[in-house]
Amino acid sequence: MFRGVIPILATPFHDDESLDLESWRRLLEFMIQLDVNGVTILGVLGESNRLTDEERRALIETAVATIGKKMPIIVGTSHSGTRATAALSRMAQDLGADAVMVTPAKEAVPNDDRIIHLYRRLSEEISIPIVLQDHPASTDVHMPVALIARILQQIPAIACVKEEAVPTAPKIRQIRAGFTDRRIPILTGLGALYAPFDLEAGSDGFNTGFAFPEVLQALVAAAQRDDWAGVHNIYARFAPLIVFEQQPGVAIRKELFRRRGLFTSARVRHPGATISDVQSRLLNGLVARTLPGIDISDPVPVEQLQESHR
Repeated sequence: MFRGVIPILATPFHDDESLDLESWRRLLEFMIQLDVNGVTILGVLGESNRLTDEERRALIETAVATIGKKMPIIVGTSHSGTRATAALSRMAQDLGADAVMVTPAKEAVPNDDRIIHLYRRLSEEISIPIVLQDHPASTDVHMPVALIARILQQIPAIACVKEEAVPTAPKIRQIRAGFTDRRIPILTGLGALYAPFDLEAGSDGFNTGFAFPEVLQALVAAAQRDDWAGVHNIYARFAPLIVFEQQPGVAIRKELFRRRGLFTSARVRHPGATISDVQSRLLNGLVARTLPGIDISDPVPVEQLQESHR
């Protein structure tokens, strides 16, 4: 379940900031068309902290109805309270989710044992797998490798680590070396900023929200062939777009989804900022240079583009 490319999906809104379930279905159907290895919904950049519980339910129900059993659905259920995290996780499980993704919340006095207790309590409340997300950029919680190894050893329900603590590649290697009881999948995120280095370090793929999952699929396919020159060539071509999209917030990603014909609006919920005119103009040139003459509303033939470039 936790290998390959599992995109983190942005949440579409109408211009009035109401939920846009029609665009949501289009996005889900496009992921099915791409044959990704799963999807994660209600993550940090899915604006989960700006959604009501009713909206969360609607998004999960629509995802399950649209995807069925074609691929796994992972639901982000992180919350500042353990009880609330458990409740959101039970809701996700009851609605048909295949796994949940959880990261600890910041506390005034950090405590490793309470972080372990969070995952232990969660494992007692649900029966589906748990993804441990290590993302200090959004949580300000720093989990050293020794703590992650303790959590994995004590909580068998954790079936994957999403590693997003920079520098990611060394930490992936350290987790592999520090936890040998079982080979647990490790996925990386951060918009694929460090894609080739993470793959070389032993990442099993990507769990991130880059608006062109086809690029990530091509990177993983090349890595699986041990074609590291190909990995770096693909990355070199798309790095400007990856870096530009990974600026703080989700505005650029949502605008790219709009340009791909998936979202009706690129609206970001307040207080988040929707893409500015300046960013939009810069994006025009960047897309034109990266994908000249390509209709981005269709799946992008990344490997064919690389062959023609050579």
